[in-house]
Amino acid sequence: MSRLQEDSLTNLYKEITQKYPKDLGYFFPAEWAKHSATWLSWPHKEASWPGKIESIYPVYCTFIKEVAKGEVVNINVNDEAMKKKAETCLQAVGADFSNIRFFIHPTNDAWCRDHGPAFLINPKADIKKVIVDWGYNAWGDKYPPYDKDDVIPTLIGNHYNLPVFNPGIVMEGGSVEFNGQGTVLTTTACLLNENRNPHLSQAEIENFLVKYYGIEQILWLNDGIVGDDTDGHIDDITRFVNSDTVVTVVEENKKDENYELLQENLKDLKKMRLLNGKQLNILELPMPAPVIFEDQRLPASYANFYIANDVVAVPVFNDKNDQKALDILTKAFPDRRVLGLDSTDIIWGLGSFHCLSQQEPLV
Repeated sequence: MSRLQEDSLTNLYKEITQKYPKDLGYFFPAEWAKHSATWLSWPHKEASWPGKIESIYPVYCTFIKEVAKGEVVNINVNDEAMKKKAETCLQAVGADFSNIRFFIHPTNDAWCRDHGPAFLINPKADIKKVIVDWGYNAWGDKYPPYDKDDVIPTLIGNHYNLPVFNPGIVMEGGSVEFNGQGTVLTTTACLLNENRNPHLSQAEIENFLVKYYGIEQILWLNDGIVGDDTDGHIDDITRFVNSDTVVTVVEENKKDENYELLQENLKDLKKMRLLNGKQLNILELPMPAPVIFEDQRLPASYANFYIANDVVAVPVFNDKNDQKALDILTKAFPDRRVLGLDSTDIIWGLGSFHCLSQQEPLV
């Protein structure tokens, strides 16, 4: 590319990013839409899995191996030494490297759903894909430092030479759930928490969601599950499985501290209407028995599954409800393999496969 072409492209990108993605026809697709890649950030922060980080690599690498059967997996690593470590771990589970790529993008932690890029598409535009780089503050400044994580979307945008939008507010990928038809599900516990954007009202936050995700409607639930240090991310409780159907977790044990809040969410879901006026189809997903480690209840949930091109990776917990959850999700995703992967060590980090991954849509 000549210098003249580069300057022209730079000016075009500058012009684009002075507008809102929605006004330019860009939108965030549903997770089940075809991916060109999945993005991950290699886990390396011992404090996220104190005493257990080595034990997560076999199942984490199995997750990569399975996703890579149907799409490219891009992995952010800090340096060549970390890349070699990752390669060794992936070789141990027999991963096929033809669909696995590494990027020297240093990170603080592994939660790519929240610090990774939000890819938006417009198939009719000359530039068909753009990135939104939301602010990231490690769930309300809980786990500093996070300066490296906060710039990951822009690093990826620079690599791809894509326009990058910077809304200037905190927003995490795990806090929003899309049906691909203009509707987003989220929670007041997270998005209205004063540790994120205390200067913004609910209406102002909705305005950011509409303009920067290219959506029309926000449906609000209240709270997330006990043990979730993100202040109630939607991806632990309620997920779209198609444009008008959700799975939502429910607790069968009335004495469990999740029972009432999940019943409240279920009632709210039944009252909701989509843009076309339709009620949501609601599939109830069980909860596993409480997963407790070192006297701490962990946010174990079957809802934290990841929808890849040909597999749905579901966290399981050596629990009596594992198979029930897998059966429900198998019916919900008839066009994909539904695979349970042991998350009993990974969940010690207070997240699972969806929290660890971010999809890049094909366009």
